[in-house]
Amino acid sequence: MSFATRRAAITSISALSAAALYYHTHQTSKPKTMLPSYEATFSVPLECDACINDIKGALSKVDGITSTTFSLPHRLISITSTTPPSTLISTIQSTGRDAILRGSGTPNSAAVCILEIPPSSSSSSPFTPPNSNSNSNSTPPRSKSSQNINSPVRGLARLITLSEKLTLLDLTLTAVPTGRYTISIRKTGDISRGKASLGSIYKGENGDREGELGVVSIDEQGRGNLVVEIGGWRVWELVGRGMCVERIDAHGAAEVVVVGVVARSAGVWENEKVVCGCSGKTVWEEREEMVGKGMV
Repeated sequence: MSFATRRAAITSISALSAAALYYHTHQTSKPKTMLPSYEATFSVPLECDACINDIKGALSKVDGITSTTFSLPHRLISITSTTPPSTLISTIQSTGRDAILRGSGTPNSAAVCILEIPPSSSSSSPFTPPNSNSNSNSTPPRSKSSQNINSPVRGLARLITLSEKLTLLDLTLTAVPTGRYTISIRKTGDISRGKASLGSIYKGENGDREGELGVVSIDEQGRGNLVVEIGGWRVWELVGRGMCVERIDAHGAAEVVVVGVVARSAGVWENEKVVCGCSGKTVWEEREEMVGKGMV
């Protein structure tokens, strides 16, 4: 995303090594899955040891976490696990504290895709897929999400390469109609005309990859989450490609709802920004803005 590349005024995270005595490391049980683990760092407004203990207690109930490291002076948490980022964030937030994903995986192994209503369909109802007839019996139920419906953003997909032939997809949709949706990778990253400009489903340079990534179900609150392993893909193969989310109707036909472009995101310890050099906003102010747009 563009804000991830802005020049920033920061307190260097390299100072963390010099502040080792302020760290609290918490070992948990071994993950029950056989997925490769990865490290992710989160900014969290830690104030005291009680904050750390609250979060430790919440994370101890989550499967797949092998260790957590806390830095009180830098308000950072590092988690090594096989657990999707969205689960880690919601777990931390369940303690009443916010959380921002600062980096995940090794360099060039992580990507993000902001999913939004296609520009060519911006005049459509935010709760009705483009080209659908609001008077038709096929119109899906309206979602009950409280998200700012003036924003075209409807979700976020995170991708993390866990091994040479395995990538984790963690996708969340908000404020979209109830139903089932397919997610696919497309040949181009041109979203100007929605599906028409994205091209056909991309199956890799040799045509041997699965371009259809999975199906997500949206509940009555207009929210849905898909966490799936996509074998064969590596993040660098997907960067610059389009992602297309389509609603499946009762007859199995698909209708485009949201699209996005896969962009590289920071690996663990690569994002040191505290204040954005362009807007002057802190990471917390940026997060509040993103939440309003449905990006997190």
